[in-house]
Order: sequence, then C-alpha cells, then structure tokens
Amino acid sequence: MNIGRFARIRLAHLPTPLEYLPRLTRALGGPEVWIKRDDCTGLSSGGNKTRKLEFLLAQARERDADIVLTQGATQSNHARQTAAAAAKLGLACHLLLEDRTGNTERFYTESGNVLLDHLHGASVEHCGPNPDMNGELEKIAARMRAAGRRPYVIPGGGSNPTGALGYVNAALELITQANDLGLKIDHVVHATGSAGTQAGMIVGLAGSRSGVPLLGVGVRAPRERQEKSVFDLACATADLCGIAGAVSRDDVVADCDYVGPGYGISTPGSIEAIEILARLEGILLDPVYSGKAMAGLIDLARKGRFKKGENVVFIHTGGSVGLFGYVADFGYRTRRPA
Repeated sequence: MNIGRFARIRLAHLPTPLEYLPRLTRALGGPEVWIKRDDCTGLSSGGNKTRKLEFLLAQARERDADIVLTQGATQSNHARQTAAAAAKLGLACHLLLEDRTGNTERFYTESGNVLLDHLHGASVEHCGPNPDMNGELEKIAARMRAAGRRPYVIPGGGSNPTGALGYVNAALELITQANDLGLKIDHVVHATGSAGTQAGMIVGLAGSRSGVPLLGVGVRAPRERQEKSVFDLACATADLCGIAGAVSRDDVVADCDYVGPGYGISTPGSIEAIEILARLEGILLDPVYSGKAMAGLIDLARKGRFKKGENVVFIHTGGSVGLFGYVADFGYRTRRPA
C-alpha cells in the first residue's frame, strides 16, 4: 500500500509512542500490556482524530473550501480536534453538537471539549437526539452554499474512507514499531464508535499481512450493527487503497458488552479503568471512549481471554480533556481531606 500518494497535511506528532505498562501488567497478573499513545498526537491535547484530519483537510484544501463542517456529541473529541485543525490552517469551522446524553450539568455543557471548541474559534449550534446527524449536517452545508460559502463536510468522527487512511497509516506505524522492538503482538484493543479507526486499522493490518487480531470495544451500537458499519467502511477504504478484497468479514470483531446505559454515559467499569490507569501509570483516559475500551481489556484479562505472557497493545484514542465534563461521575466534589 502506498499511502503517500494521497494528499496529506502534517498535523500530528508522529510516530506516537508505543510504551510498556509494567504496573498495570503486574496488577492484572496475566498479559503483558502495551499502549500506543495516540493521545499524544499534539493537536489541542491530542487524540485519534488528528490522524484522520491530516487527510480530510488536505482534501478540503484541494476543493478550495473556506469553511469546515462536522458534527458530534456535546463533548465530541472529534469536533474539538477539527476546530483546532481548521484554526491552524486558517479555515472557518462550524460544529453541530448533538445532546446524546441528556446531561445538563454545567461541567458537561460548558467545560472540557465545549470550552476548547470556542477557544479555537468555531461557531457552534446544538440539536437534540437525532438519528441522522450527517443528514442534518448536509442541510447546514446547503444553507451555507446558498449564502455563497464553500463548505467541506466531514462526517461524524471523520469516518469515511479518506479519514480512515489515517488509521491505515497508524497500523503500518504500529507494525514498524513492534518490529523494531522485537515485539510479537498477540492482540490489539481499542474503542470503536464511528468505525473509522477500526476500519483503517483493519485495512492496515490485513493489507500488510500482519496476522495481528484486532478487537474493537464498542461504545455505542449493538455488536451486529457496529461490526457491519466497520466492515462496510473497511471494504470501501481497502478499495480506495487499491487492495480490494483484502478485508474479510472475520477480520471485524467488536465486543459491545461494555457500552453500559448508552453513548457518553460512564459505567462503574469505565470509572474504575480511568482511576487504575491514572494511579498506576500516570495516564489519563476518557469516560466516553478509552475508559470503556480499557474497562473491556481489564475485564477480559481478568476472565482469561488474554493469556499470561501474551502481548496486548491498547490504542489510546485520547479524549482526556473530556474528563472535565464528567466531574460528578467521580464523586470528588463530596470528598474532604482526611
């Protein structure tokens, strides 16, 4: 695969580190746990969407766009990174934020990613729960075109074949790092939501014939729907990369048992996982994506799914700035010094 033939703007600090987690490994007493630090991509506190935006915003420039549109939930990491990337490139940015949780706490509606959206200069509009957010985004784009603007529309999560190229490249980067370390990867685990990260990783891992299995821990949809979304996007991405047929349905595996009450709503497992990583390794996860994915990894390790001595790589997709929107979930407001 020649990813270099696609237009790209360098926004991320790459390669992101691949680190061993010795204290978490000892605490779990089973697999050797590693972490791919895509929370360290550099743009506006980092995160996985920056890799996608390198390709998406290159395409926006090619199309002479003067404004970038995208959508997400209230505390969307993708919206924050899109706003930051647009600011860096001198493009206007407009965000459509959906209330998916019903959370009216000021911590949630005004801080974290929401604060950074505004700091980066994005204009923002809000809507209630909507099953067709990308359709609503197209209506806004039509309105802007009628007013003489040249919008470039990015789907939620940056999850289309162009955006997924960022994670095709990440998979190749990971394999190179593992080869340099002499590390045999037995499993890769990460959060899967809008499907672009998992689809890109699958194409990169399958297209390079790595033999490395990938597990996406779902944060929103039921397993059947999540796996279909990932497979469809992975096939489209493989086509774009010129390796049609490289992905099989068996490559797509999602475990959606850790979603809890719904998207953007923390669970006891995700809160535990966040606290474990913070206290054992000094690493911050987020309640929406990486916290639930790490909760899945920890639970599966405890159940013996990942065997003693196996090397498990966790892809940290970022989002720790979202922690400030979930203060009440940790209960620290009511604690007093001993």
